[in-house]
Amino acid sequence: MNTSSMKKIGLSIAISFILTGAHADDNTLTRATGAPVGDNQNSQTAGPQGPTLLQDHHLLEKLAHFDRERIPERVVHARGTGAFGMFKATSDLTDLTRAAPFQDIGKETPVFVRFSSVIHGNHSPETLRDPRGFAVKFYTEQGNWDLVGNNFPVFFIRDAMKFPDMVHSLKPDPKTNIQDAARALEFFSHVPESTQMLTLLYSPLGIPTNYREMNGSGVHAFKFVNEACQQQYVKFTWKSRQGNHGLTREQAAEIQASNFNHMTDDLYKHINDGDYPVWDLYVQVLDPAQVDNFDFNPLDTTKTWPEQLIPAQKVGELTLNRVPDNFFQATEQAAFAPSNMIPGIEPSEDRMLQGRLFSYADTQRYRLGINHLSLPINAPKAAVHSYNQDGAGYSPAKSGSVNYQPSEVTGSYVDNASYKACPTPLQGGTQQIPFQKTQNFKQAGDLYRSFSERDQTELAEAFAGDLKTVSNDKVRNTIASYLYKADAEYGTRVAKLAGADLAQVKALAAAYAD
Repeated sequence: MNTSSMKKIGLSIAISFILTGAHADDNTLTRATGAPVGDNQNSQTAGPQGPTLLQDHHLLEKLAHFDRERIPERVVHARGTGAFGMFKATSDLTDLTRAAPFQDIGKETPVFVRFSSVIHGNHSPETLRDPRGFAVKFYTEQGNWDLVGNNFPVFFIRDAMKFPDMVHSLKPDPKTNIQDAARALEFFSHVPESTQMLTLLYSPLGIPTNYREMNGSGVHAFKFVNEACQQQYVKFTWKSRQGNHGLTREQAAEIQASNFNHMTDDLYKHINDGDYPVWDLYVQVLDPAQVDNFDFNPLDTTKTWPEQLIPAQKVGELTLNRVPDNFFQATEQAAFAPSNMIPGIEPSEDRMLQGRLFSYADTQRYRLGINHLSLPINAPKAAVHSYNQDGAGYSPAKSGSVNYQPSEVTGSYVDNASYKACPTPLQGGTQQIPFQKTQNFKQAGDLYRSFSERDQTELAEAFAGDLKTVSNDKVRNTIASYLYKADAEYGTRVAKLAGADLAQVKALAAAYAD
């Protein structure tokens, strides 16, 4: 073939490329730039035996992107499963709050829910004993509201100051990289308020049967605020219509042997089959003037609000009806933070919540970048009018010269005084003191006595199984004494099974005030 003919063929190919677009059909592989890929099997080399060429941009792009596929794993709640759904209000709460989801009976708000295990890593078996996260992102017309909670209504600690230490104790040993229950129990021997949470964790509910059969809780006290700026403390509880069930150790071991993703499989199968799981949302409301009327502190996350003292009312229904198309883009990039609130919902003075207001948003900035709220899964359905700019990662297109506020330029954004935070009276000076009403054991005892005999036995044996691995007699006796103070039978059973000194356990328990 002569040079003239080759030029004609080359021109014909170029014209064809221009006329038909970058590729002939929608299935042609492209680079991230959209450029079509001619060979995805072989690298460019200098001759048949030569080294690979630096100019092979497709190869470099593939390797560079692959090297960066993993974003930092969440320190807690790493193992997660997500689904889309709808929240429907069943009560009109305009007298209590101006929050959008509760303004009209029948009002629907789209949501994304992420279930998770708290301590174990991203690919850990879903049969491991662990609290479970229950986080709900409401896409409201007032912006996004994140109700970030767990499957238990209480937590291990009552002050965020202890949170990093608690998590460190539950994570693998920094020397051996082995997870060791003895380390965690040594920490909790200094934290008597953890007794109720540990009782829940070592019960069968510490290994949920599946995500559908699992209750949820906002854990903290929040505030409902209405149009008149009247404030009420509120707690949120999700009650599963499928029931609230857990596994014994034997059942969990049997499931894990065949499927360590059983909770995700179960949720997705039921959704894909059209058997949509449903949770009813209940709220408990407390007048701030009544907060000192109890023998415990209602703003203590290690305590529940007994329904016989503070009644619960159903206010809505949550239905999960769609599985995400892509795990990473939805479930892994979903960024939840208790600080993501909307008008009508404000934080209480709960010390754990106050710490989480900073910590959760900050960890998302670290994991996903400063523009993580622009990612589709986190982007609000409401219009965003913000002068936040630049930074790494995707952010929506912006135009115009004004990127500051206030400004007299037409069309500039203005603040709206009707959405100002409501004033809260304060008294006293700055201080660093513990809670004044601790009552560390009473609710744990009530909880133990509420379990069936089967569940009490499973709880005692599971708890003792870990406690007997503790070599320090003082720690073993102290933990058992907390349980004995909660309920004498409970403490006695665990102490005997774990090899604690029952006489010492009783003596320690007798010295505790509750």
